[in-house]
Amino acid sequence: MLFDPPLLPARLIRRYKRFLADMALPDGSEIVAHCPNPGSMLGLAEPGSPCFLSVKTAKGRKLDFGWELVSVEGGAWVGINTAYANRIVAEGLAAGRIPGLPQGGSWRPEVAFGSGTRFDFAHTGDDGALLYLEVKSVTLSRRVGLAEFPDARTERGLKHLHALSAAVALGYRAVLLFLVQRSDCRTLRIAADIDPLYAAGIKAALAAGVEIIGVAWEVAPSNFPSKSNHFDPLEQGWHAVAGVAPGRGWAYLAC
Repeated sequence: MLFDPPLLPARLIRRYKRFLADMALPDGSEIVAHCPNPGSMLGLAEPGSPCFLSVKTAKGRKLDFGWELVSVEGGAWVGINTAYANRIVAEGLAAGRIPGLPQGGSWRPEVAFGSGTRFDFAHTGDDGALLYLEVKSVTLSRRVGLAEFPDARTERGLKHLHALSAAVALGYRAVLLFLVQRSDCRTLRIAADIDPLYAAGIKAALAAGVEIIGVAWEVAPSNFPSKSNHFDPLEQGWHAVAGVAPGRGWAYLAC
């Protein structure tokens, strides 16, 4: 999961049309990079911010560079590529290192559930018990040390909450895993002011028996994507907002 060639430093000029970003390279030249994050990227697209880019070598690509990291106020790095959340989690699952999730049995990615729904992972235990796991990438922080989700209204996220609740009703174990892709946060809450429907959905899902686990990954250019598969529990639990009770499984992924 290491980049080859290595990541390239740059500075953000502007992000536009959601998937494009103008970047200034160290030699003074300017290029257009692909932005792999379709969200609002609230607080992550300030002009002049230090960034790291991947160099794309595959044939047929329209752009030669991909935006991977951005440095925010205080110097912390944030991984903006939402696609890497599942890859990082997959490492932890394969190594049995995520607290609260099974170490035996087998994991499968991209598993269909019902009509028109797919969960990121499913686990079959040695006893045949089935667990569904959905992963959400978290990048927003508006207060020091506090990560928040979502950064924009998310109908898709709400749909997944309903599906997880339905899985519990059928007798399965269902888990929502938040992966915080930044190195400066130790607690997380639901951003009810951004998406009150999602906040209400979290409360309903918890009441239905859906489990919530949080893990954070300390992002840095030298270890992105992660080379580590070691997860350490944090002393602090979930921030008690939007029905998320303390002690429900916040953990820290050290790299």
